[in-house]
Amino acid sequence: MTRTNRLFRLLQALRTLPNPVTAARLAEETDVSERTIYRDIDTLRGVGAIIDGTAGYGYVLTEDAAVPPMSFEPEEIEALVLGLREVAQIGDAALVQSAKSALSKLQARLPDGQAHRLKHAVLSAKRFAEIPKATVDAGVLRRACWDEVEVAFSYVDGKGDETTRNVKPLGISFMDRSNCLIAYCLLRNGFRAFRLDRMQNLSVTDKSFRPHRVPMLRDALSHYSQEAIKAAANRLN
Repeated sequence: MTRTNRLFRLLQALRTLPNPVTAARLAEETDVSERTIYRDIDTLRGVGAIIDGTAGYGYVLTEDAAVPPMSFEPEEIEALVLGLREVAQIGDAALVQSAKSALSKLQARLPDGQAHRLKHAVLSAKRFAEIPKATVDAGVLRRACWDEVEVAFSYVDGKGDETTRNVKPLGISFMDRSNCLIAYCLLRNGFRAFRLDRMQNLSVTDKSFRPHRVPMLRDALSHYSQEAIKAAANRLN
C-alpha cells in the first residue's frame, strides 16, 4: 500500500467511523500499527486537515478542506442524491432550501461525468403522508445541539398532559410519522424523544454541557435501538 493510499484510507475511516475514534480502531480499520496512525495524523494535520483529539481519547475529523477531494463512485452519487431529496421531503423550510443548495454545489464542483450522473440520478424520494409541522423553530434546536446548551420548553404528551421540560438536546431524528428531538431529560433523568409538533415556548439557556453531546447521543441511539429490538421481540412472543 502506498503512503498516499494509506492516508486516503485513514481520511475515509475518520469520516465514516463513530467518533471520537481511537488510534487502535483506526489501526484495525486501515491495517497498520498505532504508531503509523499517530504519524499519519500528524501528516494530515500538516497539510491542512483539522483533526481534533489526542492519543487515548480519540480523533474527530472536523475539516479537511485543504486535502484533495475524493471522487465519488456512481452508487455514492445516487446515495447523496437520494438522501438530499429525502431531506427536501421531510425537513423544515431551512433544511429544504439547504438540501437544494447542496445539490447545486455538488453538481458545480464535481467533474463533468459525475455532475451529469448527479443531475440525472436514477433514485428519488417521495412521501405522500404529511409529517406534522413543528410548533417550535427546528433551526433553533439544531443550533442548541451544536452549541451543546440546555433548552427548556412545554410539552404535551400523547395523553394530553402538559409538563415543562429542561433537557440537554442531542440530535433531531426524522421518523416515519413525526420529527423528534432526542435529548437527556432532566425531569425524568433519562433519554427521551420529544415530538417537535408537541413542543411549545422553546427557550435556549446559557447552561452548557459541552463536550458531552457526541457520546451522549451515541448512548441515546444505542438505548433506543435496544428498546426497538425488545419491542419487536415482544410482538413476536
